[in-house]
Amino acid sequence: MTVPTAATEQQALSLLSAEAVRARASRILDIGLRGGLAHFTIDLDRMDAVADAVLAVTRKAYPTLDIPFHARWRHFVIGGVDRWAAQAKAVSWVDRAAQARAEFDLAIVSVLLDAGAGPIWRYRDAVTGQSIGRSEGLALASLDMFASGAFSADARDPFRVDANVIASLPLARLQSGFQVTDQNPMVGLDGRADLLRRLGRLLAARPDIFASRDRARPGGLFDRLAAQAQNGAIAAPAILSEVLQQLGSIWPSRLTLAGVPLGDCWRHPALKTGDATDGLVPLHKLSQWLSYSLIEPLQRAGLEVTNIDGLTGLAEYRNGGLFVDLGVLRLRDAVDAEGSHEVDSLLVVEWRALMVALLDLLAGRIRARLDRSAEDLPLASILEGGTWAAGRVAAFERRADGAPPLKIISDGTVF
Repeated sequence: MTVPTAATEQQALSLLSAEAVRARASRILDIGLRGGLAHFTIDLDRMDAVADAVLAVTRKAYPTLDIPFHARWRHFVIGGVDRWAAQAKAVSWVDRAAQARAEFDLAIVSVLLDAGAGPIWRYRDAVTGQSIGRSEGLALASLDMFASGAFSADARDPFRVDANVIASLPLARLQSGFQVTDQNPMVGLDGRADLLRRLGRLLAARPDIFASRDRARPGGLFDRLAAQAQNGAIAAPAILSEVLQQLGSIWPSRLTLAGVPLGDCWRHPALKTGDATDGLVPLHKLSQWLSYSLIEPLQRAGLEVTNIDGLTGLAEYRNGGLFVDLGVLRLRDAVDAEGSHEVDSLLVVEWRALMVALLDLLAGRIRARLDRSAEDLPLASILEGGTWAAGRVAAFERRADGAPPLKIISDGTVF
C-alpha cells in the first residue's frame, strides 16, 4: 500500500524533532533489554558505576555544582580565560541583536567544524604556545579564523560569516586555519569544507530566512527565532526544529522521505512503526549540539529559553564510550572492538541510539543523588559536568591515545 505523499511528508517532518530522537532511542533500549539487538547486550546494574564516574569528574570541575550548559562556548575558555567573551566585550555592538547574530555565526560554523579530528591532529595556540587537540583545538582554531575575518566579506567587520565567502571557501584556507599538514593530519577535512560551502549556498538561496536584517549569514537564524518568541520566550525543542528544517539540506545525501532530507537519521530493522517511518532512527547529534550552543546567545539577547530538557543527550563517541568502557553496553562479538565501522552500520546505529536513552536514565540517577530537580540540573548541565568528560577520562584510562572503544569511519559530518 502506498502512503499518501502528504502523510509521508508530515511523518518525515516528525522525525526532525528531539521528541522523535528520545522516543525512538527509548524503543531501541527496550529492544536491547529484551535481548533483541544484533550487536549489544545491556547491563543496567553497571549504571551506578557510571553515575559514580560522572559525579567524580563533575565535582572536580564544578565543586559548587553550579554547572553551565554543555555548549560550544565552554571550548572557547582556554586556561581559565574566555577568549570569545574577552573579544566580544571589546566590540561596540549596535545592539544586543547584532552581538547575537555574530554569536550565531560563530556557533554555527564552529559546531559544523566540530566532528572528530582524529587522535593525531593538534592546533598550536599562538597565545599560550600549547598544542591542543580534539574538540577544544577545533573550537580554538575556528574562533581564531572567525576573529581574523576569515569568513567575512568585509575586513572592517571581521566578526561575521558571509554566505558568499563560505560558499566558495577554498580547502587551502581551512587547511591553513586548522594547521593541517602531512605531519598534522585531520580526519574529514574535505567533508568539513564541503559542509561550509553547502551552508553558504543555502544561506544565499534563502534570504527570507537568513537575510531579513542583514546580508545573508547564519546569524539570520537569530532573527527568525526571535520573531517566533512568545512573550519573550522560546522552547529549546523549537530551536532544534528550526535548525533541522532550515539547515537540513546542507548535510551530504543520506536518507530522505517525501523529499525531506532526514539528516542524522539511520535505519534499524528492529524498530517497527507500521508507517512510512518504519525502521528510521533519528539522532541529530550535531544539530542538537548546535541547538544547545544557541541557547546562551538567545539568553544574552534578552530572550528566555524554556524546556531545555526537551532536547536529548548527544549521540557521540564520548558519551557512548562511557557506557561501553564501564560495562553497561557489551558487544556480543568481541571482534567488533577490533574492526572499523561505518556510521550507517547496524552496530553504530544501535550504539548511538542506546547512549541517548541511557543518558536519560543516568540523569535521573544523578539528580536523585544530588537531590536536584530537572529544572535545577538540566540534562545540558549533566552532559557538561559530566558525561562527556567522564567518557574521555574512561577512554584515557584504558587506551593511551584516548580513542573511543569502537572505531568509527567518519567523514567529519556526523561525529
